[in-house]
Amino acid sequence: MITSKKIGVLMGGNSAEAEVSLKTGKAILQALKKTGYHADEVLMSRSVARTLEEKQIEIVFNGLHGKGGEDGNIQGFLETLGIPYTGSGVLASALGMDKVASRKVFLYHGLPVPEFHLVTSAGRSGFRQEAVSFQLPWVIKPSREGSSVGVSIVEAEKEISPALADALTFDGEAIIEPYIKGREVQVGILEEEALGIIEIRTKRKFYDYTAKYVPGMSEHLYPAPLSEPLYRNLMALGLSAHRALGCRGYSRVDFLLDAGESPWLLEVNTLPGMTETSLLPEIARGSGISFERLVERILAVALKK
Repeated sequence: MITSKKIGVLMGGNSAEAEVSLKTGKAILQALKKTGYHADEVLMSRSVARTLEEKQIEIVFNGLHGKGGEDGNIQGFLETLGIPYTGSGVLASALGMDKVASRKVFLYHGLPVPEFHLVTSAGRSGFRQEAVSFQLPWVIKPSREGSSVGVSIVEAEKEISPALADALTFDGEAIIEPYIKGREVQVGILEEEALGIIEIRTKRKFYDYTAKYVPGMSEHLYPAPLSEPLYRNLMALGLSAHRALGCRGYSRVDFLLDAGESPWLLEVNTLPGMTETSLLPEIARGSGISFERLVERILAVALKK
């Protein structure tokens, strides 16, 4: 049924993650064509509605990342057009992109999140260090960005102002949280099932943009070398976070483990990277699911909506 439909792989755009989106989109497009699907590239632009109509697209595989593609905007647009699309819906996408809103939801569901403090562009001039209830070092980042864009680790008071300025250039809100030095692990979710956990070990201070996309900067360990009880607990927490936001189809849930191996939920990525070397495909591959099969399963959920 799906193979007879015209699939548009949406990619690109003008977000801070457009370059990553192009890599994701091209990998998805190649996998679909390899498997025999009738798929075509759709570059995100102001004329995307016309492009979708001209190419007679019946299903959209959303390969966008960042603002506009991952925050509920394109999801609402596609629903208005009546075109099925992959990934989460409007509300879950918007919540997943907004670190403050999502953490409020996680707290409501009893999930472990780090303390946080919100700073807005309007409130930056009157910001006082004493207003933050936890001590340095801090992590300062935009509230609504991905791929670690605009993230800084602040260890001294003199670093606070430039870090806030950097984060606020990407978004009107910045979030401050305590710096947790520990292990970085991600749980892959597919069709309401936790597939597995991968651990990231990086040569950098944290898993930033460079660590994610420059070869040799990070090591991926799958399955993550964790005790069986901790592994099971993280799998359950990851699925709970996915469900708390109302996500659909697939996601990647990011955690930090502190020195005592207590887990701290950072965020749910509703449109994780989908190149063959990205984390979710790597988790899927370790679970016996090829990249082509992963793409097919994500696509199938779009028609079940």
